[in-house]
Amino acid sequence: MFYLLLVLLILDALLLSVVVLLQAGQGGGLASLGGGNTDTVLGGRQAVTILTKATWWCGGIFLGLSLLLQFARPAGFGSALQEKLRAATPSAPVELPGTAPAAPLTGGDSAAPTGAQQAGPKPATPQPSAAPQAPAKKPATPPPSPQPKQ
Repeated sequence: MFYLLLVLLILDALLLSVVVLLQAGQGGGLASLGGGNTDTVLGGRQAVTILTKATWWCGGIFLGLSLLLQFARPAGFGSALQEKLRAATPSAPVELPGTAPAAPLTGGDSAAPTGAQQAGPKPATPQPSAAPQAPAKKPATPPPSPQPKQ
């Protein structure tokens, strides 16, 4: 189904290109900006021809097929890639070094757990790293604002 729609879209795009290129220009157009007749700045209204109707129909079909192709998927699309991604994705959240793991949430209990109920893992103590850490910067304080004289 997907490939049939794709072939139809390509054929429609080629037909649309040919129909648009076969149409005659509107004459004047933007070249008449300096002229005296301002009614034909962007071209006057022309009679509806078979090429004009074909352009509208091909454009509508192109948009419709494009929307259909957005929701249609080819058979076996990305299945090997999706399987590799699923295998590579860890099921448990990754802990960063030096951070305490989050305590698991208990469902249904609205009261805070007591010491006997709390069975979560103990927070990890940060271990000193081999690289020296930069001293913490003191936040800059804004200069005092001048007091208005009364």
